[in-house]
Amino acid sequence: MRTVTPSSRASLLRELDQTPLFDVVVIGGGASGLGTAVDAASRGYGTLLLEARDFAKGTSSKATKLVHGGVRYLAQGNVPLVRKALRERGLLARNAPHLVQSLGFIVPAYRFGDKLIYGAGLKMYDWLAGSLNFGASRTLSLAQTREKSPMLAGSLDGHALRGGTLYCDGQFDDARLAVALMRTLFDLGGIAVNNAAVCGVGFDRAAGHHRLTVTDAETGGTFTVGARCLVNATGVWVDAIRAMAEPGARPIVAPSQGVHLTLPARFLQSNDAILVPKTKDGRVLFIVPWHGHAIVGTTDTPRHDLPLDPRASDEDIDFILAAAGDYLSVRPTRDDVLSVWAGLRPLVKSDGQASTAALSREHTIETNAAGMITVTGGKWTTYRLMAQEVIDMAVEKRLLPAAPCRTASLPLHGATAEQHGSYGSDAALIESLPGAQNVLVKASGLTEAQTRFAVRAELARGVEDVLARRNRALFLDAAAARDAAPEVARIVADELGKSREWEAEEVARFGEFARRWMLE
Repeated sequence: MRTVTPSSRASLLRELDQTPLFDVVVIGGGASGLGTAVDAASRGYGTLLLEARDFAKGTSSKATKLVHGGVRYLAQGNVPLVRKALRERGLLARNAPHLVQSLGFIVPAYRFGDKLIYGAGLKMYDWLAGSLNFGASRTLSLAQTREKSPMLAGSLDGHALRGGTLYCDGQFDDARLAVALMRTLFDLGGIAVNNAAVCGVGFDRAAGHHRLTVTDAETGGTFTVGARCLVNATGVWVDAIRAMAEPGARPIVAPSQGVHLTLPARFLQSNDAILVPKTKDGRVLFIVPWHGHAIVGTTDTPRHDLPLDPRASDEDIDFILAAAGDYLSVRPTRDDVLSVWAGLRPLVKSDGQASTAALSREHTIETNAAGMITVTGGKWTTYRLMAQEVIDMAVEKRLLPAAPCRTASLPLHGATAEQHGSYGSDAALIESLPGAQNVLVKASGLTEAQTRFAVRAELARGVEDVLARRNRALFLDAAAARDAAPEVARIVADELGKSREWEAEEVARFGEFARRWMLE
């Protein structure tokens, strides 16, 4: 087991140079890639993960922050998917209690029969979860509904609120879970490197293994890596890696864009979320309390391009505000939005399907002629199961020697029975660092000590890494994050030994980036 923290990128790159061949190399530092790397390392395989930019920079930091079975999929009759997701939800809560908590959801009833229909469906949801259930669902009277969710609209389309149904699901911080998985990989003896973009994939038939050419985004230099087993887990970008390894490979991903808005907590004023069963585009809409704010989403819009940082359209923003406003007693406006973000979902293609809402949310795993495994689709809740199936396939195809999966009962880094926020058992160490009481962003609680820890132990390499993913300031209040950038840049520069010129460039770069998260 590696005993040092991943504090020095230079030392990691030197270690790669001294390791000509890994058992497993995973391309992609999102949910599926990190999960696969942890599964591989936990079985004893020498494992390397390469991320082109930063861990969870793409889709995996832009979820609705829910660990759930998917009530929508239950309504569609996809019982096997819901059962698997509910089991994984329970396992994740056991393995990462510092990152996953139970959250109550209220489904409001405005029409006669709503409580009966939703109540019956959610009892089935409870039953499918079995012993891993987070809490029994129950029907609420009108008075109970108003008490638990005081901002619910009193009427909808001329129908008065009649009460509601309460059920329990899970909530988490997606980017912080990604960081915990990265730290777990190091704990298990593996290596993860961000800002390391794979620019070439080949197969050495004489040697019997894959050869990857990797560009160091920070220096512009290149290096090569060997892999007995190669896993392509790059989300919506898997087709680019597949084409790199096998020109002419048929695309398998149909990207869909989901948009979320962050609003002040006054629009919800509850510790429970609101679930809108069906919006005009056929999706479930959530209004969720998160880090002292309310987040609302999501949309489902097909995309035919793959921008790294997609922007929400005015149409999507207005749609979410209108849909949320129908269910809230105070309608939010564009002036109330603190942050807006968009993410791309890697939905598995289905020939002839026009709507991404109709495409599969399940994952797919395939291998090419040279044995490269590609995994895409799925969702955060089932990341561990996806990873297990990937490594099981590698064993089945004799790319790796047999070894049992351990992740169903593997605590993730920081896991502790006592609650210490998202840092878990690292909290005491952070409190001992300089600046533990120096709060840089009130909206997210970011401190100087947490910023220093992000660089020393969590591989943060710049201002965006800290304010968007090691801490969630950008997601909670984009203007506040932008205003904190100069001080964050100073601290990061101090930790990395960077120049004042680098500081200024980072502040300017982040300021332009954050502006895209604001409605002006």
